[in-house]
Amino acid sequence: MTKILLLSDSHSYIDDRILEYAQQADEIWHGGDFGSMDVIEQLEKIKPLKGVYGNIDNAKIRSEFPEVNRFFCENVEVLMIHIGGYPGKYTPLTQKEISEKAPKLFISGHSHILKAMFDQKNNLLHLNPGACGKQGWHKMRTMMRFVIDGDEIKDLEVIELGSKI
Repeated sequence: MTKILLLSDSHSYIDDRILEYAQQADEIWHGGDFGSMDVIEQLEKIKPLKGVYGNIDNAKIRSEFPEVNRFFCENVEVLMIHIGGYPGKYTPLTQKEISEKAPKLFISGHSHILKAMFDQKNNLLHLNPGACGKQGWHKMRTMMRFVIDGDEIKDLEVIELGSKI
């Protein structure tokens, strides 16, 4: 059983609440737009960090994280792309990756819109944790946490961190 904290679009912002939730996870996954190496360093001090770079991330971050991250967590294949779209509205890159081999879990960020949807056509779960940072048009800062147990994704929770103001 692996406890995952999923966040995205921190845009150089991290606070004690994010770090507190990170302590409770086994792994931290970030859907891109870290914004700074400081965010990465603080998260990596706590637990193993997986992620992708986002459109605002600099060359240093892009050298540390890929554009497309495909990996297994227990028996669940995961695909992560920052600008990925969502079921019915995937980006061309996401569509290509899914058509080559659909994962069980697809994660994106970028939109700052929290989403959890099942894609019936491709038989996968799509998650976008919204934005945990303070930059952007979202009003509520959000993250997600869930458990992967063998081939099951379960106990999904939305974490509201409060207003970005």
